[in-house]
Amino acid sequence: MGFIAFLKTQFIVHLLIGFVFVVSGLIINFIQLCTLVLWPINKQFYRRVNCRLAYSLWSQLVMLLEWWSGTECTLFSDEATVNTFGKEHVIIILNHNFEIDFLCGWTMTERFGVLGSSKVLAKRELLYVPLIGWTWYFLEIVFCKRKWEEDRDTVIEGLKRLADYPEYMWFLLYCEGTRFTETKHRISMEVAESKGLPKLKYHLLPRTKGFTTAVQCLRGTVSAVYDVTLNFRGNKNPSLLGILYGKKYEADMCVRRFPLEDIPQDEKEAANWLHKLYQEKDALQEMYNQEGTFPGQQFKPPRRPWTLLNFLFWATVLLSPLFTFGFGVFASGSPLLILAFLGLVGAASFGVRRLIGVTEIEKGSSYGNQEFKKKE
Repeated sequence: MGFIAFLKTQFIVHLLIGFVFVVSGLIINFIQLCTLVLWPINKQFYRRVNCRLAYSLWSQLVMLLEWWSGTECTLFSDEATVNTFGKEHVIIILNHNFEIDFLCGWTMTERFGVLGSSKVLAKRELLYVPLIGWTWYFLEIVFCKRKWEEDRDTVIEGLKRLADYPEYMWFLLYCEGTRFTETKHRISMEVAESKGLPKLKYHLLPRTKGFTTAVQCLRGTVSAVYDVTLNFRGNKNPSLLGILYGKKYEADMCVRRFPLEDIPQDEKEAANWLHKLYQEKDALQEMYNQEGTFPGQQFKPPRRPWTLLNFLFWATVLLSPLFTFGFGVFASGSPLLILAFLGLVGAASFGVRRLIGVTEIEKGSSYGNQEFKKKE
């Protein structure tokens, strides 16, 4: 094991990375709070500023994937589709099977210049998560309780508010509503059978309300839907903790572009279109499992240096005073100060671990275990 590989496994290094992310995030959140005064003066300037502030935070996680772990992301698509990336507003449909599927999506948004303006239809519980939810609030992310009767007006209002967004955005939808587990899949297929829908082998039954509403509200703004099917070579099941330990993965992403005008405007027909799409996604997964590859040309967009430079900036700004302070505490010889400092370190460790836990499948919500039995 080389020295760099050894460092990547050390808890103290993970703690320092977590410290930089958390403290820089709190600073960014405070600056975002201050930018609220810009909204009534110049809404579009407020949005552009917050896109860059969000980029400064999210790119630190992308840096871990791209530079720290060295994970490779390969696109399977066609040249015409790849040439549209970062040049239009789009809706992204991504399978929800892995702890770091969002991070693989983010690395693609970063490489095509839309990381700061990327959007998602997120569960409302995340709004109260420090850094993640707070940053999303200032980015006008659409939050929902995943109960359509309560969400309908909120979701429609949030989507319509994005109609004049000044920067190209990729709006992510996890149409399955929750991460794939065997229990959720079994219940989901029982629902599919009861509704006379074809069963899926690798996906949960897609929930159509969010998709059809997004298509209706963003029609005229969004140009296309990108269907993305993600897999990892070697049948790996990566985690954010694995990325933090420097484990390298190889992600394959099959991307298909569907012009929005090809998607039916009628809600029922659009829902049927989505069900058909997931049957095609299931076939793509089956092909990948059998052949180890997706159809289409292979593209490896080069990683950019900005994520690394951004992290090094924050590390320089925040770690220098931390080391100076820590040295002063231990040099003082005061047991009280030393214990207080160690307690602060322990609290920081706990906080970082809780943030990582948000992505873990086994600690995910129970949404889907019973909700699939209810009507959308």
